[in-house]
Amino acid sequence: MLSGLTACGSGATGATAEGASPVPTGDPAAEVRKVDSIAALLPADVRAKGSLRVGTSTGTPPAAFYPGGSGREPVGQDIDITDAVAKVLGLQVRRQDASFESILPALGSGKYDVGTGNFGVTAERLKTIDFVTYIDDGQGFAVREGNTSLGKKVTDLTQLCGLTIGTGAGTTFETTLLKQRKVCAEAGKKPYEVKVFSDTGAVTTSLQQGRVDVVMSTINGLRHQAAQPAARTTFLGEYHRLDVGFAFAKGSPLTPAFRAAVNHLIKDGTYDRILRKWGTTASAIPESRINPPEQS
Repeated sequence: MLSGLTACGSGATGATAEGASPVPTGDPAAEVRKVDSIAALLPADVRAKGSLRVGTSTGTPPAAFYPGGSGREPVGQDIDITDAVAKVLGLQVRRQDASFESILPALGSGKYDVGTGNFGVTAERLKTIDFVTYIDDGQGFAVREGNTSLGKKVTDLTQLCGLTIGTGAGTTFETTLLKQRKVCAEAGKKPYEVKVFSDTGAVTTSLQQGRVDVVMSTINGLRHQAAQPAARTTFLGEYHRLDVGFAFAKGSPLTPAFRAAVNHLIKDGTYDRILRKWGTTASAIPESRINPPEQS
């Protein structure tokens, strides 16, 4: 995850910091109601409790971020989709902020019922985590505005040889970069260096201050960030697409109900309205799936 330039000011008016785009307002899921046949797919104890504990990584527009500081309610694509799914299921969301790298392990311990944080579906994660997909996002790169050394797009990691790359801790980006670091030696080039940050805001700051040459993060997050003039970054295109999903402990009985709820939102148009609100329609999926294989 990469922290983009978050807005400052009133969420109600959509006011933002100078140089940032206004934060979208309105509730695309305002008319969503409970669907009894889908809610019936939930375990009896969850229906009786009437709520879900959701571990959420918040800090990256347009997925989930605070438009006016951490004292306000979070907004974003993931927030709207989660809330809409909960409405279909007739449940209240008890959202808890958590660091990105802490959420997946906490699912196994039972701390959360579900996790959100733009979690990409990978073969490695599927060994211990169940996923219900809701968008198609993935991996991309960005540099400081004016840096043309990598051209307009990164298509091969050997383009990064000799550079310092910043990324988030516990992400697919960190895994990809560390796993593939040998490509530079194989090409007879100087290895790239990977700097990992737990604080998502530190990734952006390091890029802007020149302490890293390039960052690797989500396609949607980097594209959104590059659209903010004050961010002073340039998006270098898509590197690898990944399905993104709600994350659950392996064997969770919640997955059939979540899948049915997402598919209901796709069919009734709510899903499209949410993605249009956040400018992420290019990440739309035709249907939700449980544990699809990692995209090649």
